[in-house]
Amino acid sequence: MTTPTEQFGEFLQRDRSWHPPAYTPGYKTSVLRSPQKSLISIENSLSEITGPRFSPDELGPLDNDLILNYAQEGLPIGERILVHGYVLDENGRPVPNALVEVWQANASGRYRHKNDTYIAPIDPNFGGCGRVLTDENGYYFYRTIKPGPYPWRNQINDWRPAHIHYSVSASGFAQRLITQMYFEGDPMIPDCPIVRSIPSEEAVRSLIAQLDRGAYVALDSRAYRFDIVVRGSRATLFENTIQGAK
Repeated sequence: MTTPTEQFGEFLQRDRSWHPPAYTPGYKTSVLRSPQKSLISIENSLSEITGPRFSPDELGPLDNDLILNYAQEGLPIGERILVHGYVLDENGRPVPNALVEVWQANASGRYRHKNDTYIAPIDPNFGGCGRVLTDENGYYFYRTIKPGPYPWRNQINDWRPAHIHYSVSASGFAQRLITQMYFEGDPMIPDCPIVRSIPSEEAVRSLIAQLDRGAYVALDSRAYRFDIVVRGSRATLFENTIQGAK
């Protein structure tokens, strides 16, 4: 398959009006970590349009199974789900061999991290992270436990809706994407300060995974479909940043 970079020499520009501004005071963390000066636009160089390259040998057999990959003496608690979809380039073509990494809170809304002090319990059988390579059609899937919402100190009593974090490394470094996936029907999504920083309702919808009844596993798991676009005018949104501008 011929890639856009092979045809045109560089990836298409992102549409900045489609992405949230980096400086969003309602999302307090952005105040200190956002750039305060204008970005410099440069052309893609060879280092941005080539690599990284990944091999299936680098992944373990349970890397895409968050239900089993940290299980100690039992199975994790919570709703079992399957998440699947396609990684696509700016022209809607599949991106094979892309690395999709995910991390999340457990069913109670707590991360396995020393800085997470939420009073919800840690699940001894759930690590909350995994990874998978897309196949030749750009398809990926993983199993996990549906994460719970949790409170955070943005305002006095803000809550994050249930979500899963994504890091996607596609066919070139300039396609690197960090984002979050939300779940269809979650009433907390419109109240989230991070989500409210996104200027377009259409863009917000691109971050919400849809229930996919045709992919349910009988008597086991519900399924969600989440497709990802790594570049171009309708790229899946960055997580409230504009890093990676070229």
